[in-house]
Amino acid sequence: MISFSSLSQPVKSHGALKVSGNNLIDAKGNPVVLRGMSFGWHNFWPRFYNAGVVKWLSDDWKCTVVRAAMGVEPKNGYIEKPEESKEKIKAVVDAAIKEGIYVIIDWHSHNIRLNEAKTFFAEMAKTYGKYPNVIYEIFNEPDQETWKEVKDYSNQVISVIRAVDPDNVILVGSPHWDQDIHLVADDPLTGFNNLMYTVHFYAATHKQSLRDRCDYALNKGIPIFISESAGMEASGNGPLNLDEWNKWIEWAEKNKVSWVTWSVSDKDETCSVLLPSASSEGKWEDKDLKESGKLGRQLLRSYANKK
Repeated sequence: MISFSSLSQPVKSHGALKVSGNNLIDAKGNPVVLRGMSFGWHNFWPRFYNAGVVKWLSDDWKCTVVRAAMGVEPKNGYIEKPEESKEKIKAVVDAAIKEGIYVIIDWHSHNIRLNEAKTFFAEMAKTYGKYPNVIYEIFNEPDQETWKEVKDYSNQVISVIRAVDPDNVILVGSPHWDQDIHLVADDPLTGFNNLMYTVHFYAATHKQSLRDRCDYALNKGIPIFISESAGMEASGNGPLNLDEWNKWIEWAEKNKVSWVTWSVSDKDETCSVLLPSASSEGKWEDKDLKESGKLGRQLLRSYANKK
C-alpha cells in the first residue's frame, strides 16, 4: 500500500474519498487516515485564512487535511457578513485544492440555522462539488439539541448537498458537543451514502468513557471522523494531558479514524497553537508556537509516513 501522508499531493494519488463500512477509503479501495489542523473561527482570526498558511500546514506540518471553521452567529460571522465570510472560507478551500490536500468546509455553529445552512451548502456544493478535495461538515457541535432534531436538520441539509454533489463525504454532528455518538449508533441516518459522524475530544476532559462510546458506535458500523480535538480541557484552557492525548491518537490510528487538531489561532488560551508573533502567512518558527502547537506539529509529523 502506498504511504499516504508522505505524498506531497495526496488528493492526486488517492482521488475521491468514499465511506466503506467504518472506513474512509480512497479511489483504489485502500483505507485512508486524514490528519491535520483546524483553523480557528474565521471571524475571530481571519488573518490566518490564506494560501500561505495552508501551504505551510501542508509542507511543514504535513497536514493532509485542513478545516475551515466558518463562524456563523458571532460578530462578523456568516449571519452578519455572509459575503466576507464566504471569501475567507473559499481562500482556504482554493489553497487546499492548489496544494492537493483535503479540506473540510465547517459550518461552525452550536445551533440549528436550517435555512441559512441550506443556502450556504447549496452554494458550496455548486462551487466545489466537482473537486475530490472537499468534505462538508454540516453542523460543528450541536449543544442542547436532541438527536432527533439534529437528524431532521441533517436530512434536509444533506439532501441539498446531494442534489448537486452526489459523492463527496459529509460529516454529521451529534448532541452535546459531538459526545453522544452512542445515540447515533442506535438510530443512524438512512438513505445516503458517504456519511461519517463526528466526535470531538479534549483529552484532559474526555477520556476512556468517550472512547468506549466510540467503540460501541464502531462495533455497530458507524464511521467516525474526529474533526476537532486537542490535549487540554474542553474549555480550551488548562494544562495538556499528554498521556490521554496520546491514548486518543493511538486509538484513532488503531481504528483508522481520521483526526484534526484545534486550532490555528493566536488567542491567549492553551488550544490556540500560535503566539501573537506568528506570521499571518505561515513560515512559523518554534518561538511562534505554544506548547500545544509544538506538540501538535510533532504528532502530525510523526505520523506523516505511516502506511
